[in-house]
Amino acid sequence: MSSLSPQQQLDRLWRRGCEFLGSRYAILGGAMTWVSERNLVAAISNAGGFGVIASGSMTPDRLGEEIDATRALTDRPFGVNLITLHPQLLDLVAVCAGRGVSHVVLAGGLPPAPAVAAIKAAGAKAICFAPALSIARKLVRSGADAIVIEGMEAGGHIGPVTTSVLAQEILPHLTDVPVFVAGGIGRGEAIIGYLEMGAAGCQLGSRFVCATESIAHPAFKKAFVRASARDAVPSVQLDARFPVIPVRALANAATRRFADKQREVIARFDTGELDQKQAQLEIEHFWAGALRRAVVDGDVETGSVMAGQSVGMVTREQPTAEIIAELVEQAMAALAHRTATPAAATGASERGAEAAV
Repeated sequence: MSSLSPQQQLDRLWRRGCEFLGSRYAILGGAMTWVSERNLVAAISNAGGFGVIASGSMTPDRLGEEIDATRALTDRPFGVNLITLHPQLLDLVAVCAGRGVSHVVLAGGLPPAPAVAAIKAAGAKAICFAPALSIARKLVRSGADAIVIEGMEAGGHIGPVTTSVLAQEILPHLTDVPVFVAGGIGRGEAIIGYLEMGAAGCQLGSRFVCATESIAHPAFKKAFVRASARDAVPSVQLDARFPVIPVRALANAATRRFADKQREVIARFDTGELDQKQAQLEIEHFWAGALRRAVVDGDVETGSVMAGQSVGMVTREQPTAEIIAELVEQAMAALAHRTATPAAATGASERGAEAAV
């Protein structure tokens, strides 16, 4: 039985992550396009977590404005998430470097070596996503200062493997750098489980969508509050000839229409009306602007309501500080229970023995 208090145990478990991020708690805010902007990012950092700006398709000038606006709201560390496929990736890295951003997260594909090198040359930390152990090791060799592993329970673009399996595959074998776990995490007990497996911390996205400081449309937040885990489903691919990048979102009229759209396009391709490229583009363009329609405009029927399976744990709108406090309290309660259980079990055993004598 540990002689440390739950608080001391928690501090020990995520010390590496806290020191790496420069935050009180090793809780990263998942970068969600249109949601993870100055208000939510600053609120997460001010509450002791680590907020991350979702740059999405921002131009360099627009990203600079967002970084400046975030810094006006918090004096705590925060990061910036950049999409590796952005045509101006190196310009965006330069913006982060010029404004002294301490941590840059590279997402959406394998990061190009020049981007990682530029981040490190600026004295910032490069955080990369890895879908497998072999890729994680390659990224570390290429200069990644930390790794995020994200399971298919997450919202938005997802891979094929669950968070729990990724954690078992990667955490015991990748100890050179801090590893943060993401995907389907909504309570403090889950955070403790991954910390005890060797994670440096955890990343949560869906849990923060309904934060009071989140600028997501009220209708978008209401959809989250009403949803259960089973409502957050991956997009469906009907024909292997036309790949669909899986995206997890709440099922709505648009997801049903997307299946109809695929059937229509495939039929037109089969009759020769469309060639392969035209057909693929029609399918891919179906979701153009759909996330903004949902998050900003509140169109939760024809928009894309991206959500992780932890959406079922979002039950109301709450201040960000309250959400983080709940997560920490749940984590410490789990540790307290584990500390107390052996003593209780020993006492029961002793009483049983006495009764038998």
